[in-house]
Amino acid sequence: MAVQALNKTPVTNRKASRKAAHADAVREFQDIPNIGPAMSGDFAKLGIRTPRELARQDPFVLYARLQRVTGVYQDPCVCDTFIAAVRFMQGGPAVPWWHYTVERKRHFND
Repeated sequence: MAVQALNKTPVTNRKASRKAAHADAVREFQDIPNIGPAMSGDFAKLGIRTPRELARQDPFVLYARLQRVTGVYQDPCVCDTFIAAVRFMQGGPAVPWWHYTVERKRHFND
């Protein structure tokens, strides 16, 4: 673990610590666990302007729409991340995106 030069305290992962613990604390997309700049850009491509809008979305529809809008096949982990973001904004727990792989596979009968 790195140590800051002046005060000798451990440097923590600042990005992880900036993530919201619950939906009420989210102010921007990157406050949501699992969401970084690329996914924030994907939400913009889909016309989603605020994190609150995610609570009313179907993550599987978002995944299909993103593929249509971009004209590019999206890795299934993108779908898992959409599920994680939507569930979190609906009040679910902050869990890694891969926690939702089983749900995605069940949905698509993989």
